[in-house]
Amino acid sequence: MPEMRFNIRWPDGALESCYSPSLVIKDYLTPGESYPLNEFLERSRTALSIASDRVKAKYGMPCSLALGQLARIEARCGRFADSADARVSVDTFEE
Repeated sequence: MPEMRFNIRWPDGALESCYSPSLVIKDYLTPGESYPLNEFLERSRTALSIASDRVKAKYGMPCSLALGQLARIEARCGRFADSADARVSVDTFEE
């Protein structure tokens, strides 16, 4: 299964390299785009859940790395939940 990393920039300017066990993230996020916090969270949630399900279909177990990445994204989004104009930028993909 082709895995990849997607590099994002949080509303406070911090950079993070995120993991996906599948290229499906490309269907939900676009390099160079900036997403409102809630939209970024929903797109990430959908893509990483699909990626984990693909791993489960192939290997019989969900992908703990994808689910862990999603948990980190959810936690980090929580820090900016009170900021109505918070946006997350997708910088690059690494395959």
